[in-house]
Amino acid sequence: MLELHCHTTFSDGTLTPQQLVERAATKGVKALAITDHDTISGWHEARTAAQSHGLEIVPGIELSTVYNERSMHILGFYPDPQKLKAPLKERIQGRHRRAQKMVDKLGELGYPIELPSMPGTMAPGRPHIAKALLAAGHVTSQQEAFQRFIGDHGPAYVPYEKFTAQEGIALLKRCGAVPVWAHPYLFRGGIVEEVLPELVEAGLMGVEVYHPQHSISEERVLEELCDQYGLLMTGGSDYHGPQPKPKAGDVDLNGLQLSLELLDSVKQAATGLQGKG
Repeated sequence: MLELHCHTTFSDGTLTPQQLVERAATKGVKALAITDHDTISGWHEARTAAQSHGLEIVPGIELSTVYNERSMHILGFYPDPQKLKAPLKERIQGRHRRAQKMVDKLGELGYPIELPSMPGTMAPGRPHIAKALLAAGHVTSQQEAFQRFIGDHGPAYVPYEKFTAQEGIALLKRCGAVPVWAHPYLFRGGIVEEVLPELVEAGLMGVEVYHPQHSISEERVLEELCDQYGLLMTGGSDYHGPQPKPKAGDVDLNGLQLSLELLDSVKQAATGLQGKG
């Protein structure tokens, strides 16, 4: 009944916050986190929509950071939006600069595209580039766009502007948020068991243990590591909207059947942080 990792059209999801809430309600979700990349702009619409469904909205975000020169995502739950406003503005501007650099690279390669107009509160990402490549007829699928052009080693790939995981964790804690390492086994910059102690030293408070791309054995390892380091455990489907051609491992909202008890610990941790603030 718990979803702690979901995206909307304010970043790279395909459903508006209202549509996401409505779908979550039909799937039996009772508490839904809005964790768009580098923006909190979807919260208000989600909260308004949730009122008629008896659904609890968990305010969250997924920060794009870098560790060992590789992309690392840090979730943050219950941040103070006023404290996040200024630093997020810079993060979103960085995403727009990154998207434009990829557009420029594609043009130089002979594959010109046009990105849709995106307000300053929306965070463009590679899925938007992939959709533009598809719309321009340069590829036959978004998957092909990643494979040929914008994957991590593709000719039009541009890395995030440098913002370290340690900086992201510190920022979230300053804003009263509980920082959680998103989908650790998707990280390509180091071994989980070796990276985690450094993140804990930086102030990490939790790990996303339950994720569609984690195997059962990986979940068990993460559970043991959370017990070893005294970390919170979270989970979610990492939902980006209904997929016309679901990939292996994709699950629908509430597909992981997570207990609401996981949220209780996150709430307690957030209350403790905000009390110190």
